[in-house]
Amino acid sequence: MSDGESVENGAAEVDGEKTTDPAEGAREHDPGQDASAQPEPARVPVLRRVLRSRTARAVTAAGLAGALLGAGAVAWRTDTLPLVGPAPCWDSLDDAAVSGLFGDRRTEVEEQVLQPDPVGRGDSYGQCRITSYKGDRARRQVTLRVHRLDGLNGTDGHDWPAEFLAADMVSLGDGLPGMASSSRAWLALPQSCTGREDFTGPTVVDIAMGPTGLPFGPDYEREDLTALTRALVEATNGVIRDFGCSGTYRTPGTVPAPRERKQTGAADFCGVKGFTLPGAHRKDLARTVVGGDGGPARVCEAGGSYNPAVRLTTVTDAALSGIFSSGTLGAGLPVKGSKGSGSIDGTRAVYRARCQTGPVVFVVEQLDRTEHSAAGLARELLPGYVAAEAERVGCGPERVTLPGS
Repeated sequence: MSDGESVENGAAEVDGEKTTDPAEGAREHDPGQDASAQPEPARVPVLRRVLRSRTARAVTAAGLAGALLGAGAVAWRTDTLPLVGPAPCWDSLDDAAVSGLFGDRRTEVEEQVLQPDPVGRGDSYGQCRITSYKGDRARRQVTLRVHRLDGLNGTDGHDWPAEFLAADMVSLGDGLPGMASSSRAWLALPQSCTGREDFTGPTVVDIAMGPTGLPFGPDYEREDLTALTRALVEATNGVIRDFGCSGTYRTPGTVPAPRERKQTGAADFCGVKGFTLPGAHRKDLARTVVGGDGGPARVCEAGGSYNPAVRLTTVTDAALSGIFSSGTLGAGLPVKGSKGSGSIDGTRAVYRARCQTGPVVFVVEQLDRTEHSAAGLARELLPGYVAAEAERVGCGPERVTLPGS
């Protein structure tokens, strides 16, 4: 696809919409969306779909390499793969993307065919794992997954945000609905391609490399951040094609530098005007990292010199906010507000506000005990955080009432 066919802001083109459905049956669009305003999906001829199918080409390559690994999975090594064959991860990653991640080391690829998981609700579509070796020793491994984020079942409202909505992540910019750090990155697929059900998040491609939050120095972090972002965008475009949809994302020209931990003041805590940190916690929460500004979510982590003690997250992307549905529908004690509701459960509070631009979710999580609080930070910080953040994002004033208040 030429540059002229891509959308200027980097978002995938959606005028062709869905040409084949990645799951059984059509997914529902967002409630309130005017289906009649959507153009008729353009069907791709069957022969063309077969010829460009990542599944067919991957299976062919695995046959040539003699490496079938069971139903729905293929694998090969770069030093044995014939010159004619698919690129790794659904025929998406070019040589530059692979070398950016692994250099000139030998790599081995394990790749699943993209299809709904037959077990459970079918939210998972498959994954691709690439491991590089120096001699016989594994040196680096990258795992890409394609899955729909669930808001009511499973752990997507807890485990996934801990990895992929962390404060060391930056917005991808250029209209790309995703975030990246030097070890984790994710990008949402267009909803015109995948659809979306109630109480779920978007269908995403995410990429993980090594332990999360482990810094290696600013130069290495920037290199890895750039390499992960490029691989993520290319893989997502491959998934869009594999799902039979049109459009591409553009790799951002520049990616913001990795976030750094800084000293913070008690006033305008986490860089939020009007959010004052209670005096008892000013020593325990003296250093902060803020990431994601201008993207789907803004995240602040605060603590002492090492591990953060509290994470404060504001999710302004309507689709992404769906992964916190269980938290806002009463998983704990009820939290009431002037324009929304939520719940608080031990060390975690989730509040969903109805704003002019759509739902906005505010999350306060205590990650570690502090000298002055073993488990009460979420309760202490939520009202002030919601009030100040609601003003910042343009949906204030907002007043939260905690249970027992």
